[in-house]
Amino acid sequence: MSNVIEKTKQATAKAATQVMGPVSEPAHDARLMTLAENRVVIEGVAPEIDGGRFAVKRFAGEPLIVEADVFADGHDKIDCSVLYREVGEAAWSEAPMSFVENDRWRATISFAENGPAQFTIIAWRDLNAYWRYEAGKKREAGIDISLELVEGRELVEAALSSGRGSDKDVEDTTALLRRLEDLAKGGDKDGQYALLTATDTVNLLYRTGVRTNLSRYHVDVPVWVDRERAAFSAWYELFPRSQSGDPARHGTFADVEKRLPDIKEMGFDVLYLLPIHPIGKTNRKGKNNTLTPAADDPGSPYAIGSAEGGHDAIHQELGTFEDFAHLVKAAKDHGMEMAIDFAIQCSPDHPWIKQHPEWFDWRPDGTIKFAENPPKKYEDIVNVHFYRGAIPSIWTALRDIVLFWIDKGVRIFRVDNPHTKPFPFWEWLIAEVRQVDPGAIFLAEAFTRPKLMKRLAKVGYNQSYSYFTWRNAKWELEQYLRELTTEECADFMRPNFFVNTPDINPLFLQTSGRPGFRIRLALAATLGGNYGVYSGFELCEYKPVPGKEEYLNSEKYEIRAFDWKRPGNIRDDIAFFNRIRNTEPALKSFTDLAFFNFWNDNVLYYAKRTPDRSSYLLFIVSLDPFDAQGGNFEVPLWELGLPDNATVQVEALASGERFEWRGKIQHWWLNPAERPYAVFRITP
Repeated sequence: MSNVIEKTKQATAKAATQVMGPVSEPAHDARLMTLAENRVVIEGVAPEIDGGRFAVKRFAGEPLIVEADVFADGHDKIDCSVLYREVGEAAWSEAPMSFVENDRWRATISFAENGPAQFTIIAWRDLNAYWRYEAGKKREAGIDISLELVEGRELVEAALSSGRGSDKDVEDTTALLRRLEDLAKGGDKDGQYALLTATDTVNLLYRTGVRTNLSRYHVDVPVWVDRERAAFSAWYELFPRSQSGDPARHGTFADVEKRLPDIKEMGFDVLYLLPIHPIGKTNRKGKNNTLTPAADDPGSPYAIGSAEGGHDAIHQELGTFEDFAHLVKAAKDHGMEMAIDFAIQCSPDHPWIKQHPEWFDWRPDGTIKFAENPPKKYEDIVNVHFYRGAIPSIWTALRDIVLFWIDKGVRIFRVDNPHTKPFPFWEWLIAEVRQVDPGAIFLAEAFTRPKLMKRLAKVGYNQSYSYFTWRNAKWELEQYLRELTTEECADFMRPNFFVNTPDINPLFLQTSGRPGFRIRLALAATLGGNYGVYSGFELCEYKPVPGKEEYLNSEKYEIRAFDWKRPGNIRDDIAFFNRIRNTEPALKSFTDLAFFNFWNDNVLYYAKRTPDRSSYLLFIVSLDPFDAQGGNFEVPLWELGLPDNATVQVEALASGERFEWRGKIQHWWLNPAERPYAVFRITP
């Protein structure tokens, strides 16, 4: 036998040496004891992004449901809890987990403050619970439990030396032990058992009892807690220079300020300004992106930089920094936050090109390399690069640009084409900015491959553009929304459902008329926690460049003027949806979405509801902008705990009508010429 033991020791030592190098016997024993102590298995933790490499996202006060598989060998009873805290706090808060099924456990936690946080899971063998289970079975079988009662008192004694519980708990545990000893002296077995299994005792020993084989998950899972605006916002996008009302006069910040009551009337809470920086003259683009501009063509605001300055300067015709500050304050007074474009590109006139030529790419003939996306070529802009001689100086310069605008009162940044810049750069920059302002919000404008979009969200972007803009059919809307709300990306990627942008004039809007604009509005505003419109959407502007998803006479290349309340607008629809977004709790959460049966492939039917079902909204949206559509549909009575023949009270929120639905199967009809959507609030 001794030979077998010696061989086992040698084999174990050899294996340890191969993995960790030579180790002493005490170190080997320490590893053995650590491994032995971590006896309860904790795995399958969710949510957890890439093994804890990236943060789970929630906003302040939003429930975070934590789940894990927790089990141990044998038949012992176990218990587990979630430990959670905001980073920087010394103490952990603890939330007990509840058994679900098949070794799956769950708890719900939340964080109160914007900033970094974390959670982990602990588990232990619950000897008190196992004692109650074992002693109870024996007692029911008529077996004498005298020894079990002694073991029960010993567990109470152990609780007194555990160091757990409050001073009051320790006092109560001491009193409990005395009562048990008195009952034991009197031979009162039934009294001891009743006292040891009483609810108060169970709760007391949960707080003070020894947590045997206390095991801890190997990762403190990072969480980023946003302010609510990151998860719930309605954006209105505009070109400041087109706000004068006169195409012959360049708009100013003061002109934008005059439009604030109009924008607020529609209910938007984020005012997004396209680039406000000086515009270069070299290779300036003319109307409709022509390479031969007229002398008075203003150029594209995305050709950033001139002799007047670069990304930390304002285009002179818009106004001064004092004017900008006044606009920021005025927007806040109207309940709106300011967002600006952060476009990392330069006109050939940008001061950086002379100051830092090492930040740019140069061709063999000594000319600077223009931005390209073959077959497209952007002669009026050049891109910086992020490595070679540019690191770290370009990284810190761009960080400082963001901090510059934060100092000017801007906390929301829509970032142009972030997927064409290095992911490590974004992870670093966003973390740096958050040290100054954890409430800064970054929206990634990245219509690209799905994994690239998701990686941007992982490295820190609070919001992301999405494929919603091109999802029109019922099957593809349902498929895409299920991906966004039920798969892993729901824990780190928050889409922003923009219905249009200056760069994207969707084919659906080009061909569907006013009903099509109302359809896309209804979908974006109710399916998404964040959504946005580019100005002109409320006027059903759609005139395209033939054969392209681009606007003819685009504001990117010329100043335009609009009658913002001209006939045929959909301002009332926008105001309606923004109003219910702010008054109906069911619309606050992006993931509380469910699709139900409506037996017509031209109609999308879905619900938004709170977890307790106290706020329950149903949406029926026609996807056909031309012909009336209708059909039978299921009222989700089962979600309200009601039988199929139950009655619910219904309020049609758009019309104000009130009525009843009796039974699970109902019928509805939508005429796009009247209203292509219906919104119902239902109550039992």
